[in-house]
This record gives sequence, C-alpha cells and structure tokens, in this order.
Amino acid sequence: MNDNEMPVGRPEGPRGTIFLLPSLLTTFSLFSGFYAIISAINGLYINAAVALIVSGVFDGLDGRVARMTGTTSNFGKEYDSLCDLVAFGVAPAVITYLWALEAYGRYGWLAAFLYVATTALRLARFNTQDSGSSNNFTGLPCPAAAGTIATTILFCDFFKVAPPAIGLVVLAMVYCLSYLMVSSVVYMSFKHPETTRTRKFQMMVAMVLLLMVIATEPQVTLFIMAIIYVISGPVRALYRLMVPGCNALEGHDKPVCRR
Repeated sequence: MNDNEMPVGRPEGPRGTIFLLPSLLTTFSLFSGFYAIISAINGLYINAAVALIVSGVFDGLDGRVARMTGTTSNFGKEYDSLCDLVAFGVAPAVITYLWALEAYGRYGWLAAFLYVATTALRLARFNTQDSGSSNNFTGLPCPAAAGTIATTILFCDFFKVAPPAIGLVVLAMVYCLSYLMVSSVVYMSFKHPETTRTRKFQMMVAMVLLLMVIATEPQVTLFIMAIIYVISGPVRALYRLMVPGCNALEGHDKPVCRR
C-alpha cells in the first residue's frame, strides 16, 4: 500500500483529473506485477520474485511523487488500488500456488484465493479510512505481504531449498499473511518521517548502512527484513497487552505507556 491518500492541507486535483507522472509510476508497478505472473507461468520463479520487488518499489514511489508535486487525485487513488490488487494480490497468489501450493490441490488454490480476497478487502478498507495524518497502517500492507512471498522464494533459492520441502510452511505463511492484512494489527507506515535537519542526516546515514547490509547477501537480508516487519505488528500488539497502561496512540510510531 502506498501513500496516494490526499495530503492534509493540500487540495486535490479536480474531479477526474489525470496526472501523468504518478500514473506512469503506478503503471510500471502494474507491468512488473503482470510480468511476475507471466514469469511464474513459465517456471521462472526467481524472475517473478524480483519483478514483485520492483513492483513494490514503483508502488512506493507513485504516492510520494504525487504528494511532492501536488498531483494527487481521486483518479490516482482508485487507479493505484486496482493496480495494487493485480500486483500485490493476484500476482503473489498465482506465483505461490505454482511454486509451492499446487501439490496440495484444493487446499492450495483455496489458500491462493483467500490471499487475493483479503488483499481486495485490505485495499477497500484502506480507501475508506481517513489515514492522511496517521503514521500507522491498520493491518499488514499488501506490498509488504507480497514482498514477504517474493523474498521467501529468493531465500529458498539461495539455500537450495526445494518447494516441496517447505510446502506446509508456505501454506501456513499464506494463511497468516492473509489474516494479518485484514486484521486490526497496527504497522508502521514510514509515511511522515521527521523532517528536522538532524533527523534528515540520521536518516541518510541509516539508508547508507541499510544499503550496505542489503548488498552483502540480498536474498538473505531482504527476507530477514520482510519477516521482521511482518512480525513487528503482532509483537507491538502483544507488548501493549502485556504492559499495563500501554497504548499505541494514533499518529505515533511507538506505544505510549502511562504508569
């Protein structure tokens, strides 16, 4: 899910307005998702996984570009959601089914369908929520879920793990990701980072270090990052339950505890 919601304090474009640059980035995301499906059908699962990651990059850019250039619109929001359903709903489901779930017959394709359905529900809920001023997502964003599937494929290929050996794990993972997308678990969105001069410098240093870590073994580091993000939501929720008086307030990245 990206940030195509209308920014606070900035008027959106006229009804029906189409802005080229953000829509073009959204189309690139859709193209990458469609290419991932074609690659999976042809048995090229590594290409499919990489295409999903590329699709996620474009999806992360279109909303930010739209806000930075003042080109947000209702058309862009709806177009983005439709493209997200294909790139982060249909594509991961088809790839996972062909890669590891086909051997499970009905249970396999039902899991794939559940993934598509929960992605559609996740997107519909997101579009009806007023999340313009929030630093959090309600439920796991569908690009993160798709990225988890893509990095799992890359991780297994790196360690030469055959899909039949982890079929049940993948099946359980699809069900878990499907649930998390439509759950009320809170995830950090990173949409509105601090913009102070010191904070910007710290973020730049962190990005350089992050790129260095990813570059060491991308198949491993991307998988670890995806898993950490997926479990971060349930861990935060569990922490709030275990610590008395601790609540994550809307608009805050970290739980706020009152003792």
